[in-house]
Amino acid sequence: MESTKVTLNVKADSLSLVKEYAKRQHTSVSKLVQDFFDGIAEQEKKEDPIKEKYKNVEIPEWIKQLTGIAKDPDPNMSYDDMKYEYFKEKYDL
Repeated sequence: MESTKVTLNVKADSLSLVKEYAKRQHTSVSKLVQDFFDGIAEQEKKEDPIKEKYKNVEIPEWIKQLTGIAKDPDPNMSYDDMKYEYFKEKYDL
């Protein structure tokens, strides 16, 4: 597999500790970074098991018809304000 050189900016005190850690682990800083990147890449490749399980399931028409019924609440609105708006709409106030 082809490698690409990367330049990183890290804190000097962190780098010295990482170098000591790599030495104790009998590896290199490059190998540590490569393993870290490989872990991220592997996580990105994995599908969510629930999503994977249901990805081929056909959604019934009656559920599709419910799409858009619920309103997104205003994130700045308090619970009491939401209740007031609900009752105002329900009872035509």
